[in-house]
Amino acid sequence: MNKLELISALKDRTTLTKAEAAEVVRIFFDALSDAFVKGQRIEIRGFCSFHIKEYKSYMGRNPKTGDKVQIPPKRLPFFKCGKELKERVDY
Repeated sequence: MNKLELISALKDRTTLTKAEAAEVVRIFFDALSDAFVKGQRIEIRGFCSFHIKEYKSYMGRNPKTGDKVQIPPKRLPFFKCGKELKERVDY
């Protein structure tokens, strides 16, 4: 499912117009993005949780040239499936 399919599903299951459904989806994803930027943990009970993993700087290797390269520290979102979703998918 992509973003447009999510908007269509929301529109079909509610009395919202397509534009209103698109705005709801945009607001939802903007709120998630803002929480990630702030480093906050996001939990949607029964579905999933997200948290930011912090990776330290390390020495890597350029696969093309074989030269050593310093990889800077980074922060990436990490997804963890909820128990109810896991059971629903696995039957």
